[in-house]
Amino acid sequence: MKRLIIAALCAAATLAHAQTTKKELVQKALALQQPIIESISRSVAERPAIQLMQVSGQYLQTQVPPEKREAIGKQVETEIRKYVDEAVPLLRERALKLAPSTLGTTLEEKFTDDELKQMITWLESPANKKLQQVGPEMQSSFAQKLTTEAAPLLDPKLQGLQTRLRTLLGVPEPSAAASGPARPAASAAKPRK
Repeated sequence: MKRLIIAALCAAATLAHAQTTKKELVQKALALQQPIIESISRSVAERPAIQLMQVSGQYLQTQVPPEKREAIGKQVETEIRKYVDEAVPLLRERALKLAPSTLGTTLEEKFTDDELKQMITWLESPANKKLQQVGPEMQSSFAQKLTTEAAPLLDPKLQGLQTRLRTLLGVPEPSAAASGPARPAASAAKPRK
């Protein structure tokens, strides 16, 4: 009986040590991936700002008198930059706090100790560090090339989509809006109450 208790205690101690080791491996893997986590949080923070900048730019070009566009455009840029400057640190902090309970849990559940060690070895390797350094440049170059190559394919589809959406929403074509105030076709057929 005494041997059984000693064996159980030894097994429990070994299991506790193994769990501690795995948790330490996960923490190290997360620490090595911190730049990626920060990059994701930056992207999440910037995405709505980019969308707002695009919508604002379209609005400026179609709805604001030419002589006021530059000044208002600078104000819009300043406001969006202010938002990004405030949002990025907030999301970075939140992402770093959230990573252990989300990414860390997944790493702990889905990877063995040996796989975590291999991952850490790769993350610490000179090849990975070099890939991280040149990665943004490669991605940017690729994205520019893809955008250039895809433009002739997508532009007609986007123009068609814009036309269909204008029709659905009752928004006049830009040339019609520039020539004078015109009521949308849908509202022109209905009498006003």
